Amino acid sequence: MNVNLGRWQNPWRLMLAVNAAVLLGVFLVKIRLPPYVPYIHLLVDYHYGFTKRALIGAIVAVFTDKVPVWLVFALAGATWLITLGLFAKLFRRTFGFDDAQLPLFVFTAGSPFFLKNFMHTLGHFDIYGCALAIGLLLIPAQSIAYVVVAALVAIVLILIHHINLLMYVPTIAAIVVLRFYLVQGITRQNVAVGIAALAAVGILFLVAQFAGTIDVSYDEFLRHLQGRMADPSRTDLLAFGYIWYQPLSKELADTWARMPSNILGVPVFALLIWLHTPLWRYFARLIGALGSELHRRIVIAAIIMISAGYLVMFAIVFDYSRWISNWAVCMFLVLHAVKMLPSSKDVPVIPSDDRATTIFAWVVTLIPRVGIVRPF
Repeated sequence: MNVNLGRWQNPWRLMLAVNAAVLLGVFLVKIRLPPYVPYIHLLVDYHYGFTKRALIGAIVAVFTDKVPVWLVFALAGATWLITLGLFAKLFRRTFGFDDAQLPLFVFTAGSPFFLKNFMHTLGHFDIYGCALAIGLLLIPAQSIAYVVVAALVAIVLILIHHINLLMYVPTIAAIVVLRFYLVQGITRQNVAVGIAALAAVGILFLVAQFAGTIDVSYDEFLRHLQGRMADPSRTDLLAFGYIWYQPLSKELADTWARMPSNILGVPVFALLIWLHTPLWRYFARLIGALGSELHRRIVIAAIIMISAGYLVMFAIVFDYSRWISNWAVCMFLVLHAVKMLPSSKDVPVIPSDDRATTIFAWVVTLIPRVGIVRPF
């Protein structure tokens, strides 16, 4: 009994338990909210030909003609659990699960940017990019087949939603460079395959963005979606059907019209990032300890590239809380990729007995989520 009590007196283990309780609370709140955007993504398929944002709905259409609302939470919940399992496996493989690594696990898995916000955005497409990127960190990267698999992953993500070109494809590209090209070296063959992969992904994005629109009238489109609903009376869930007709110019105009109010959330985002200071310091030490100056420069360039993609997203679509959360998740994933590279020295872990670190970790633990558009 004394041994078990002692284990729970460890504040880092207690933080994990509190995180689990917070996640449960976020889930109970989430399932009571109408899944407007997630549900309509399950209804849209390729009925009218190639259509952007339609892959998930097309897969659902293979198995059922009528889509119940609960399927949003069933599919999204299963995807969330798979992502949790994949991340736990990745963390164990990269760092281990001893007590010394608990602070790092709390600052990543327990971050309001990560699993807790994915729970709040249950049913949105963001988590697919994260799960597939984790998969690329787990599988072997010893042959050119790895580059091909990564390209297929990027293609799937763009078919799910073309904004993944900015959201997760840069992180996938960074993982491929760090895990394959820096380790296996550059040859004429693997460079050619890499260029071909980038071209294929880029062309698909342009097709999805500019040729993936629906040619029929909006009313006809809504009638088709209503015909796929298990409960056609829930027409309120079709309120976001216009996003399949909205041109890029309209998205830009809407985003900049909301900019004066949405920009007020930036200090909050900065505060949330600052609360992860022990994690960022550890990340910087990992980069500084890399055995090659070239590797360090490429890692920094990858971080800049990923961040630049998110800056572009900030200018295009106004779901700022989602974007900043996914940016942080991408940093967590790059952290794992960096840890896999050869290092010139051991890097001290995040201290578990530092008072400031513990306070930051408790605050991070107690924050339930970041949100979708505005903070919280």
